Parts: sequence; structure tokens; C-alpha cells
Amino acid sequence: MGLYVEAHIRADLDELWSRTQDPAQHRRWDLRFSEIDYLPRVAGEPQRFRYAVRVLALLTISGTGIAAGERERPDGTRTSALRFASPHPLSLLARGSGYWRYVPDAHGVRFLTGYDYRPRWGVLGALADRLVFRPLMGWATAWSFDRLRLWLERDISPERARANWLAELAVRALLLAGCLTGLGPECAMGVFGRFGADAACLYALLLVAVMSLALFKAPLACTPAARRCLRAPAEQTRPPRVLRTLEKH
Repeated sequence: MGLYVEAHIRADLDELWSRTQDPAQHRRWDLRFSEIDYLPRVAGEPQRFRYAVRVLALLTISGTGIAAGERERPDGTRTSALRFASPHPLSLLARGSGYWRYVPDAHGVRFLTGYDYRPRWGVLGALADRLVFRPLMGWATAWSFDRLRLWLERDISPERARANWLAELAVRALLLAGCLTGLGPECAMGVFGRFGADAACLYALLLVAVMSLALFKAPLACTPAARRCLRAPAEQTRPPRVLRTLEKH
């Protein structure tokens, strides 16, 4: 699989399963989707679903897929697999597949995903995917996993977590803008003329220190952050067998 994300969540396995398998709860925490809905199920067929992503106010890209899961496995783990495709001409993502694994341990559940997809638009699409879209998808997946973790571990709703993230982002941006303004020639000359060279040097160092905090300080504990998730498996992993059962559909 091309993309991998793993989060350790201190939560009950059944509760984690519910919040990831129920479309109404799934779309609340997953940044990658605006809508997820199950379609009427046909006996003997995998569960079909429809998804949509709102890119702009008047542009929504949708697609469909099929999913299957294994809730009871001999080793105590659970898996869920899916295949998906979007016929929308503006969707860079043409079709793909992926899985979720739920691995209980003594302190919670290792919740991990691996997925890959085929971009459209030929060489241009492949380049855009490699440089922009794929890194963005990896970040969005990890950020969403951490938002789910906050919901389960600390009872911070996905909506509250998003508000915390936006507020922290705004504060960081304001601090950075203020420091850049303070380092401007006119402001620097004013400090130099009023307090002397030593004070002006300390002033510049203070602004640089504040800028460094705004850029690199770890996010608050109540704010979701992609950096808290693993982005590569600790050992070689294989797609679950249930994914192969979807190939014929």
C-alpha cells in the first residue's frame, strides 16, 4: 500500500469499531470526507457505499465503493477493507483500495490503515499526485486519526477538536505576522535609535525566539496533530485477505 498511518488509541475496541464503521460517526472525524452513506445492501454482496468530498462551496466530488469486514478473528484483531472509485472528471483519484486494522493490546488499540490509489490525468496527474495530493492525503489521514483519538480518549468532539486546531493555527499565524512586522527595517531602526545597539539585538533575538515557537512548538494536547501518528509500519505488513474477496465485485 502506498500510504500508511497508525495511531495508538486508549479506548475500548467495540467503541472504536463503532465510531469508524458507522457512517454517521465516521464522517464527523475524517477530514477526507464530507459525506459517507451506505447504499441498500443486496443479499450475498459486500456493503456498497457512496462518499463525497466538498472541494469548494459549489463543487462536490463523489464516488462509490464496496466494503467488507472481519469483526471476529482468531487472534482477537479486526479488519475492514474497501475498494472505491470516482467517475467525476475533476477527481484526481480514479480508483483505489485500502484497509483498516484494529489490533488490541494491554493499553488500548493500535488502529492502522494502508491504502493506495491510481490517479488520472496521465503524466500531469501523476506529477500532481506525487508532489501535492499524496502528501496532503497522508497528512489528512494522520490528522483525522489523531482527532478520532482525542474523541475517544478525552471526549473532545470532532467539532471541538477542529475549532481548537483553527484557533491554535490563528494564534500561531498572528504571532508569526507580528514578529515579521517587528523585524522590518522601520521598526528595527526605531528600536535601534531609541534603546541602542545592544537592546536592538536583544529585541531581534526575542522576535526570532517567538517565531521559532510559533513555527515549531508542539501542538496543545487538545489539538489534533498529524505528527502524533506513525507514517510507516514498524515491520512489513500485508493487506488483509478480506481485501482480496472484493476483487471480483
